[in-house]
Amino acid sequence: MTTPSQDRPRLDAARAALDEAATAAPGHAVEPLARARALLDTALDEAMAEAVLDGASLRAVAEHAGIAPNTVPPRLGRTATLGAYATDTGRVTADGVTRARYDRERGTPPPTEPPAVEPLRFRRRH
Repeated sequence: MTTPSQDRPRLDAARAALDEAATAAPGHAVEPLARARALLDTALDEAMAEAVLDGASLRAVAEHAGIAPNTVPPRLGRTATLGAYATDTGRVTADGVTRARYDRERGTPPPTEPPAVEPLRFRRRH
């Protein structure tokens, strides 16, 4: 699980990239701005994961982050905090959040392997 102090290097690197962009010659700020955006996106995703674990709903987290609610589950699936609870499609569902909250409350580490769920298959009727 990440903590605010673990996000610090990421935020410091984003600040450095923003400073680099601020002093860059015209037309040369794109790369440092893109680097800062990627770092901030990762920090935002981790902060959203922590908020969800602390009891916030996926919808509330989306509203606070200013993003569409359907974009939250895949973003949470890419985090170190909730990635282990993602489905095989890379999304963290309400069931995954419930399991993660339960595991955190009990002090159980996240699963190392995703649960083995057989995908639905079409079966022809005779």
